[in-house]
Amino acid sequence: MDSHRAAFVAEAEDGITDLNNALLALEADPEDAEAMDDVFRVAHTLKGNAAAMGYEDVSDFGHALEDLLDAVRQGEREVSPELMDLLFEGVDAVEAMVSEIADTGEVSTDPSDLESRLREMEEHGTVGGDEGDESGADDDGGDDGESDGAADADDPGADEDAESGDDAPDVSVPEPPAAAADLPEPVAYADVTIGEAKMAGVDAALVLQALDEQFDAHATDPDPEALEDGEYDERFDAFVGGTEPAVLAEGLEALTQVESVTAVALDGSADGDAVDDTEATAADATGDAADAVEETAADAASHEADGELDAPDPEPTESEGVDGETGDADSEGDGAESESDAGSGDETDSGSDDGGSSSGGSDSKSADEIKSIRVDVDQVDELYGLVEQLVTSRIKLRREIEGTDAESDALDELDKLASSLQDTAMDMRLIPFSQVSDSFPRLVRDISRDLDKRIDFQIEGDDVELDRTILTEMRDPLVHVLRNAVDHGIESPEEREAAGKDPTGHVELTAERERDHVIIEVTDDGGGLDPDQLRDKAVDEGVKSREAVEAMEDDEVYDLVFHPGFSTAEEVTDVSGRGVGMDVVRTTARDLDGSVSIESEPGEGSTVRFRLPVTVAIVKVMFVDVGGTEYGIPIKSIAEVARADDVEEVHGDEVVRHEDDLYPVVRLNERLGEVDPGAVEASAAAADETPAADGGVAVDDETADVPGPDDEGAAEGAGSPTDDGMLVRIREETRQVALHCDAVLDQEEVVVKPLDGPLSGTPGLSGTAVLGDGDVVAVLDVVSL
Repeated sequence: MDSHRAAFVAEAEDGITDLNNALLALEADPEDAEAMDDVFRVAHTLKGNAAAMGYEDVSDFGHALEDLLDAVRQGEREVSPELMDLLFEGVDAVEAMVSEIADTGEVSTDPSDLESRLREMEEHGTVGGDEGDESGADDDGGDDGESDGAADADDPGADEDAESGDDAPDVSVPEPPAAAADLPEPVAYADVTIGEAKMAGVDAALVLQALDEQFDAHATDPDPEALEDGEYDERFDAFVGGTEPAVLAEGLEALTQVESVTAVALDGSADGDAVDDTEATAADATGDAADAVEETAADAASHEADGELDAPDPEPTESEGVDGETGDADSEGDGAESESDAGSGDETDSGSDDGGSSSGGSDSKSADEIKSIRVDVDQVDELYGLVEQLVTSRIKLRREIEGTDAESDALDELDKLASSLQDTAMDMRLIPFSQVSDSFPRLVRDISRDLDKRIDFQIEGDDVELDRTILTEMRDPLVHVLRNAVDHGIESPEEREAAGKDPTGHVELTAERERDHVIIEVTDDGGGLDPDQLRDKAVDEGVKSREAVEAMEDDEVYDLVFHPGFSTAEEVTDVSGRGVGMDVVRTTARDLDGSVSIESEPGEGSTVRFRLPVTVAIVKVMFVDVGGTEYGIPIKSIAEVARADDVEEVHGDEVVRHEDDLYPVVRLNERLGEVDPGAVEASAAAADETPAADGGVAVDDETADVPGPDDEGAAEGAGSPTDDGMLVRIREETRQVALHCDAVLDQEEVVVKPLDGPLSGTPGLSGTAVLGDGDVVAVLDVVSL
């Protein structure tokens, strides 16, 4: 994907998320003027960017969506369930087209039917109805300038503001460039502000093309070539021959790329038609001539700016059609645009009385922008892969140097540098939870509408950061859990009222950092899980025997929902109930070295709790010997290493006491007896062919020192094997258990690869680590062991 298309897609995807959330806010409170402004602004920007890139289908459809939104904003259409459903359907159509652009660079979706329904809603206030509205536009965008937008543009009050000499701006006209010497009289000067733009060269090219289409001759400073290269500080000077300032201002204000414009006569004195940039917005200036000009500019720019923009080449017939529309654009009154691409008038007071203040602000802004750049995720992954190689090389180097008793000062310095690089690379991969959670309010809204339920959905902790790989993998499991909460968890309004509950159900999604993990919870106040019903289901479906389920505690019974094919739903719906998914939810969490559990209270609700590492791949481990085979245990999970002298039996089970708590003893030689060392080697080889960050465990320097049996600090003091072996006590918050091994070896930071091949999905193993000497060691998952 070329850089311009990638930038367009990235900005469009962000805009679609913002549009969905703004529409949700508007649906919740139709009187929320700020939400309405946000909806219109984002839709306007999406349409303008699509036009700039030459995606006419997206731009035309966005125009219809924008016109309907404008009718709502002007109070001509009420916010109704039917209208909101249609608007959300329109956003989905835009999302589908943007997805096609991302995949192929072209749009194959035909949105004409939905576009007609949008126009019908704009005109009649309903779809399929016959209520006329004289001010509405027809499916072709209105006729003879009689649309609502055109009426606004012809507002006498607006004309008075535009023509009043009292409000004329005091502008100091700069020295014209040499190219302006041959401009025909009269000559108008315009101070044009484009503002911050991700595609500065493209935006400038569109403005230049509009000047070419509307006026006989013009000159700019900087020159057109520099502008198309993006070499300007958010604004530039335009000198246009054969026109008046008011005409020039009107033509430029119509463009979505222009944030503000101030136009005066070349002699520096504002004539009676000058327009103040703080008052100038697209709504004050335009009828549909503006939209035709904008479409013309977008079309031509895709040809003229090839050096800057790899946009899809429009068909020649389309280009000719647009040119034709420019000539009779006054006949197309399909709605005025009511604000510029950059926002409201409050943000457009950027015209300066002299060049100094403008450039000074730009310099400050440029300094800030350098601190935040767009980096392709493939480059981040490549950097991370190099860091992994560096860590492996460092391990090998340290082993070789320590083996010769050489001075290790240089190696210590390398350790520090590699660790700093590692931390930086890992931080680069962290993204806020909001990048996934922002799409969930729309999801919950749609499901609740389908099920005729009332849901209050809240999100907390959306600024908590996790590794990009983890968030990407967790999106589908979270969607599944949210679907279950709305479908199976929350009762119908009638059932809730009968139970003495608020008819509106409550679902909450929270994310919270806890040491080197993030806890994500989905909580609902629905009917909860009935453990007795789960027991009966398990027996009926052959998952467990009657004797087995009767012996299970309620917490253990809740875990049955993760069994493949198990479902508590009485009937299958379009949303859920097929028993497919919760097993995948647990598998995904475990593959990421995380866990998932369920807590529930019958009649009060349920909570699905995920515990996930913040980041992946590089981890400090302690190596232990089990029957002559070496294994790694993540140090972050270890509380203490002790000699296995005090193991006792309670009810036939081996335990060890620690501060009055009993820790069950797990003998690794018995639990890992079936693990084939050859399979470990094969899994490591297979993992080398996959991206390094697709799985693994997290690192936490706070756990680097593991107390020994005599509280002497590092584990080396406890490394000598005894006749009874050694015990590695796991942190209580991870799992209250003590692992028995033959000997504790050393500690090292390693690169952990995900399990592939025959060991994939093996309980108790989280991955493999390749040591500096080439040996492959399995890393244990102490939660599922």
